[in-house]
Amino acid sequence: MPRKKKQEELMNARPPIELPKMSKTPQLVKGMKDILPQDQPYWIFIRKNIDRLMKDYGFDRIDPPVVEELSLYTHTVGKQTDIVEKEMYSFVDQGNNTVALRPEFTAGIARAYLEHGMAHVPQPVKVYTQGPLFRYEKPQEGRYRQHHQFDCEIIGEAKPSVDAQIILIAYKFYLFLGLQPLLHVNSIGCLQCRGVYRELLTEYYRSKRTSLCEDCKRRLVKNPLRLLDCKQETCEPIKLKAPHMVDSLCEPCRDHFMGVLEYIDDFEIPYQHDPYLVRGLDYYTRTVFEFFSVPDGSDQKSLAIGGGGRYDNLIEVLGGPSTPACGFGMGLERLVMEMKKREVGGHPLPFEKVPVVDLFVAQLGEQAKRKAMILYEDLLKEGFQLAESFSKDSLKAQLELAHKLHAKFTLILGEKERTDGTIIIRNMEGGEQEVIDITKLIPILHRKLEVPKSIPLTE
Repeated sequence: MPRKKKQEELMNARPPIELPKMSKTPQLVKGMKDILPQDQPYWIFIRKNIDRLMKDYGFDRIDPPVVEELSLYTHTVGKQTDIVEKEMYSFVDQGNNTVALRPEFTAGIARAYLEHGMAHVPQPVKVYTQGPLFRYEKPQEGRYRQHHQFDCEIIGEAKPSVDAQIILIAYKFYLFLGLQPLLHVNSIGCLQCRGVYRELLTEYYRSKRTSLCEDCKRRLVKNPLRLLDCKQETCEPIKLKAPHMVDSLCEPCRDHFMGVLEYIDDFEIPYQHDPYLVRGLDYYTRTVFEFFSVPDGSDQKSLAIGGGGRYDNLIEVLGGPSTPACGFGMGLERLVMEMKKREVGGHPLPFEKVPVVDLFVAQLGEQAKRKAMILYEDLLKEGFQLAESFSKDSLKAQLELAHKLHAKFTLILGEKERTDGTIIIRNMEGGEQEVIDITKLIPILHRKLEVPKSIPLTE
């Protein structure tokens, strides 16, 4: 029996291999979010502007790992914070190491600063990063259990001008995105004057203990400063009559805070002094701040879109020398959400949602398709913005897609054009067509589109 016929008989005699199927189609895990293609223009615009802004201010990129030792966060973020007590994704790995998915960037960057000897290079060290963070918290508007953040840090300088520049950079970034940011700023002092304030705050809240929510009763014992961070309606009236931290600042901390405010005034950044702003992480000292998006309508609530502050003790807590530092972080999902809100409200976006397509390459016939695919590669090298649908054989379907993509011109290559050495250029706005010698195509397209040649990757 011929070998080929024997193989056919064997294939016909055996049933095809069956892959095991899941009994239930998987669904998105609660608190997670798919970033779909229609949302990518927002993300691309944000990420490009992050890199552009950081280059303007002389920052270098750093990318700490997603997984760190759990102790890095329990010793820096704070054992009594919501992040450590309730929100950490922590586990014991196969090497019996207790690790965690990063809930924030600053501690990991501080660890890298020490581990890689950055304390021995000229100071300050200016670094930034962007990427995913993980917190097992209740999903809310613009905040997910995996969310993305832009983080910016200046390490090794204590002057108030550094705090002010960090705030200015964040403010400018919001303006780039077309948002209307309002700054809330406060000082929580140093370890010395904060101790005095904690006693005053604890004494005040003890007298109100019966009216506090359960979380605040616990905070009163473990972390009194976090009482000011409570958002419960029952605790709000109590907070409004609490003593202010600025009244307990020591002279150096008061001078530092006044210096920061003077710079902010010089930059003409709109702000409010918020005496109840403390931020949620234990490592903060002196300046703390948050930005809120100013709503267009009275029925909208202001939404926190980012914040940060100074953390002069963090490096020392990790075993390094006393090192001042300041930084901020902002959630990118909330920025995208705010940009969409303003778009719905009639404000123009600062970018084009529909990508610009110079040329759509259409083909008709198998041999013409092969030549069109080679032509596509040549056009890419020339810097044109292209689109195609080589999987389609219908010219009508290809032209419909070119219209949908708002292509300026469509290049049509059929079997006749392939044989003749020509190609059709179709103006998608007016519908006019012309047949040209394909060897003259690229210079003609450069004249029509005025597209500069791209720089080869090897240069």
